Amino acid sequence: MRKVQPLRRFLQALGYAGAGVAYVTRTQMNWRINVGAGAVAAVLAIALGFSSAELAVLALTIGLVLVAEVFNTAIEASVDAMEKPPSLAARHAKDSAAGAVLVAAITSVIVGALLFGPRVIAVTRQ
Repeated sequence: MRKVQPLRRFLQALGYAGAGVAYVTRTQMNWRINVGAGAVAAVLAIALGFSSAELAVLALTIGLVLVAEVFNTAIEASVDAMEKPPSLAARHAKDSAAGAVLVAAITSVIVGALLFGPRVIAVTRQ
């Protein structure tokens, strides 16, 4: 009987996490854009014959951007719930969270250029 409780707690935690992802999907346009762009990049990478290591780097990069977007949403919601009108510190927290998403997005563009660039150049030279 003791084994059931940890499983029940785990399943409950998965439910909460799923609800969080559903909330972000429902409310954040940038999340939906990033999911779409990530899916296109993944399909293109498979079509171009990326190696397992390249696919892993691409998956981690896509995940980085999506995780940053979720954290940004969580921080913004937390700050919004704390005080009205927002303080300068609250503004800094929200701006910093948005900055993290920007850094992740710039990183993803660099990784994308490094992964896709040589293949695009090779195709254009043929």
